[in-house]
Amino acid sequence: MNRRSSFAGYKFSFFLVAGLFLFGCKNETQPIKTNATPLEKLLSGNQRFASFHPVHPDETARRMKEISTAQHPFAVIVCCSDSRVPPELLFDQGLGDVFVIRTAGNVISGLEMGSIEYAVEHLGVNLVMVLGHEKCGAVKAFVDGGEAPGHIKDIVDSIKDELEIKTVAKDDKNRLDDCVKANVLHGVHQLETQSEILIEKEHKHELMIVGARYDLDEGRVSLISHL
Repeated sequence: MNRRSSFAGYKFSFFLVAGLFLFGCKNETQPIKTNATPLEKLLSGNQRFASFHPVHPDETARRMKEISTAQHPFAVIVCCSDSRVPPELLFDQGLGDVFVIRTAGNVISGLEMGSIEYAVEHLGVNLVMVLGHEKCGAVKAFVDGGEAPGHIKDIVDSIKDELEIKTVAKDDKNRLDDCVKANVLHGVHQLETQSEILIEKEHKHELMIVGARYDLDEGRVSLISHL
């Protein structure tokens, strides 16, 4: 076999394998359920992302034009500013689908609370998710101790003051991850107790507030109800 025919054979084999792989990916991708609840939409989107079969919905020119006059997100996601935790990607959502609030350590102050209230009261969102993540740097800064420089200290001090964080034992073998979960639960408790708007909506069963944790290694989101 000469070099030209050998190269042609390799080229054919490459495209054959690539084609079979893409065909398999297409077949394994589950269609988006139109009647799914907001929480189901997020979790099924994360399942697609984690299994490397995202469908990238709502990224067309038609969608861009559709939302240019108004937004109607189906969920609020409060999460960390960490560059490894982009909610639109890890939940496989597109333009106008999720209302995102990001701060280091997903810390919630009055400004963030007001943003959440706006989405719930004026945009009609009925799901709020507080999303923490594995190996969170802000939480780790608290766990490691020491003095944080500049305004980073404000973030660490805020986490240090969380009652849920204080319940995690200092000799806990999984202290960092348990503090991440405690930090998420603190955010959930804040939303359930510090906002009259959210309290009323939740009391009327018009709003669901949940906590979750993102695994950096597996790409999966799991719900948190307790430590």
